[in-house]
Parts: sequence; structure tokens; C-alpha cells
Amino acid sequence: MRREWSPAGRGTSRLNCGEGPVNFRVAGDNALDSPVPLRERVGMFRLSTLSSAMIAWSCIVCGVLRAEAPAERLMALDRTLVIGHRGFPAAAPENTIPSFRLAAAAGADLTELDYHHSKDGVPVVIHDYTLDRTTSGKGIWGRTNLRVAEFTTAELGRVDAGAWYGTNFAGAKLPSLEEALDAIQKDGVTLIERKGGDPAACVELLRRKSLINHVVVQAFDWEYLAEFHKQEPKQILAGLGPWNSYRGEKLSDDDKWLSPRWVDEAIRLGLKAVVWNRQIRREAVDHAHFRGIKLWVYTINDPAMANHLLDLGVDGIISDNPAALWRTLALRNRR
Repeated sequence: MRREWSPAGRGTSRLNCGEGPVNFRVAGDNALDSPVPLRERVGMFRLSTLSSAMIAWSCIVCGVLRAEAPAERLMALDRTLVIGHRGFPAAAPENTIPSFRLAAAAGADLTELDYHHSKDGVPVVIHDYTLDRTTSGKGIWGRTNLRVAEFTTAELGRVDAGAWYGTNFAGAKLPSLEEALDAIQKDGVTLIERKGGDPAACVELLRRKSLINHVVVQAFDWEYLAEFHKQEPKQILAGLGPWNSYRGEKLSDDDKWLSPRWVDEAIRLGLKAVVWNRQIRREAVDHAHFRGIKLWVYTINDPAMANHLLDLGVDGIISDNPAALWRTLALRNRR
């Protein structure tokens, strides 16, 4: 709320509430010279004070009613977003609470994570379909190809998700999606990537925790996103690409570049952002901006590539090292 006083000692005060200025009269410094009797002037002052208070309160209420959720505010920013890929895996084991906390400390606008469903239907945060690469599962069960969906949440709670990265992270657990949200949403915004599971489970979790549009949900499966949009039309969704095929159509190498076709398809499905690899051209960026949809790019760790994408005008960059990406942005501001 911006208050704009008229330059004269008395006259009209303008209170800007975001819907245009509201004018009201106030007494000036030379009010004692007024021919209006003192009693009436006191009454006018009280009425003016009361009116000012009522107008200010109305502006506060209107502001609260118009307040945007955190994800909506991020989508409205006119700058490039810094997005931590699986947290901050350049400094901590991916998709773990320590990684998410470091991404927050680095000032990431969004902290991305991946989830699959456990055997008992609980969304669990891990990137791969198996436990092999990033957990101690092989040592516990004595075999490989340990699919996440084979195990209950109680069984998954046994694995160590940090020791493979470094002894100082030994003991880090696979968090459930709910646990990860509790950690990230304290002072950040989560970019949830669905790897497995139906939309209903994620929608239910976000509604139960009052997190609709406090997060962004993305997926490579655009049919999943279309169904999610039907179940919860208000939630901000982002579509990942490219793919080897789309709806049964095998894609050529040229088809895998982001084009106006994919931008238009994303908008048709109700998506608010397209998230692509570095196969983008200015034509697609310009078309996305013309259609009012955001364009984010993954996974960029090279400053030269980041600068190239920034020159194209992308709206967000996903990186394993959000701190280094901030440095790249800062150096551009010195040009």
C-alpha cells in the first residue's frame, strides 16, 4: 500500500490500494485560520481519521484476499529462477534432507525432488526406479535390481541413502514425500517430479497439507499431468521433455527440440511451464513467452551453457549446484 500526500499543507490525500487512488479531505497546517467553528472542525478531523483508518483496513483486507501462494509468486517473477536439482547434489547426497537444506541455504528459488511409490503406496523420494545406485540396499538384501516398488516404507526405512556419497552423510534416510515437503516448505518451494504413482495420491497429500500452489508438480508423463489437472485445476503443473515417443508417435531427432508444437500442447493440457533439456532455440523461447508460459531448462552445470541459455531468455535453470548458478547470474550483472 502506497500513501501519496498532496503537496499542499491541506487538501486531498491519496491512498493507493492497488485498485487506483482513493481521495479524501484532511485539514492542513493552517486549520486554525479556518472560519469553520472549532467543534465542527474537531468533528471533521475525527471523521477524516476514521475514514482513513477504514480505507487502510479495507486495503489490508483486499491485499490479504489477493495474496498469491508461494508458487504463484515465483511464476510471476520477471527474472531467471535458480532451481536446485535433487537439492544440492554437488555438496550432498541427492534427494536427501541434507541436500534439500543446503539448497535452501544456497537460496534456491525451487528445490526439485523425485518420487516413486513404495509397495504400500506411499510416495518416497528417490530418483531411480531401483535402490542400487544411491542406497545401501544391496548390502542389506544381497542382490541388485532392487525396485523401489518391491518394498514397503518400513523396509525402505532400513537403507542408508548417504554413505555412498561420503562418510559424513552416513545415516541419511530415504525421506517420504511428506517428510521432504516438511523440510523444504519451511523456507522454500518444492518442485515435485513424479517418477511413479497415480495423480490422486499426490493431490490428496497436497490438499491435506494445504500445499496447493505452494509447490510446483512436474512429470515427463503428460497424460499424468492432464489427469492431475482434471483432479486439481488450480495446481501449477510443468511438463518435462523431450521423449523418444509421444502418444505412440516415434519422434525424430529434430522433433526432440523444443518447438511451438510442444509449447501449444502444454498450454492445451493446462500446464504453466515447459521444462526441457538444452535442445531449445530462440523461436521456441519467443513463442513460449508470447503464449504466456514459462520455460525452464535442465540440468545445467556449465557456466558457458548457462550463459547461452540466459541469452536465449529462459525463465529458469535447474542445476546440481545452485550456488554456482547464482555466481553465473551475478557475473552477468557486472557486464
